[in-house]
Amino acid sequence: MTTPTGTRCHSAGFTLVELAMVIVVGGIMAATLVVFFRPAMENYLASRARADLTDQADTALRRMLRDVRMAVPNSIRTPGASCFELVPSSAGGRARTAPDTVNDSAPSCAPSSTCAAPLDNTQATTAFDVLTPMSTPPTVGDFVVVGNQNPADVYGGVNRALITSVSTAYPAFGRTRLGVASTQFPLGYDGGRFSIVPAAQGAVFYVCSGADGTLDASGNGKGTLARLMNYGFNAAYPTACPNAANGDVLATRVRSCTFVYDPNQGATQQSGFVWMQIELTRNAESATLALGAHVSNAP
Repeated sequence: MTTPTGTRCHSAGFTLVELAMVIVVGGIMAATLVVFFRPAMENYLASRARADLTDQADTALRRMLRDVRMAVPNSIRTPGASCFELVPSSAGGRARTAPDTVNDSAPSCAPSSTCAAPLDNTQATTAFDVLTPMSTPPTVGDFVVVGNQNPADVYGGVNRALITSVSTAYPAFGRTRLGVASTQFPLGYDGGRFSIVPAAQGAVFYVCSGADGTLDASGNGKGTLARLMNYGFNAAYPTACPNAANGDVLATRVRSCTFVYDPNQGATQQSGFVWMQIELTRNAESATLALGAHVSNAP
């Protein structure tokens, strides 16, 4: 190409050699990024996966811990290392255990606006006054449990009564008056403490099923941790973990879990201990958490 002045010029562009050099350099840079950047990305993704698994395991353990700490004393039962049963309570307090000799209208009077309602375990009780405030007020249909010395009592109904009425106690006699189905609570307990068990859940089973320590083809744990409730109370001590297909799922991809309960941990016979361990695995990444909790078995 010539200019008006007669001089020759060349069009701008890349030669084949320059293009080849760019491709080679670009390939080297891409390979370098793959070598150094890919492991960092994989480590980041693995760390995030383990963090997610840890969060799921922590949430499940804390849910179990809450029920353990709120359980009726001596209500934990363990038919195997993969499950345990207990009776969580929603509230508790102290009951009047003797007549009010100052304000009662007459000795041995029937509970009324002028007569106190003590919880007397020498005879059948149909109502008693609560002396302490309760964080969660009970409702009709809930259960009251008094002096649970062993698991057979609360599950068999020996010391468990259905609440039939809830009313405000007369100021001189207490804070609340509970009406209950006629029940003679077991002798030998005079502590006056009681627990409230919500009818909406009753006894609760935590079941870890399918977690045999192996992984599926995708590198995931094969088990599930579930919370089974509202199935009533079974008097017989369970001999095996129940089917929790209808339970609330707390964790999936469970590789293994272990539950151990010692009812007499420590120097006294009133302090139990629960050990809970769970391992979750997803895409061959695992997170294992363990948690221990002391249990007060003093009714």
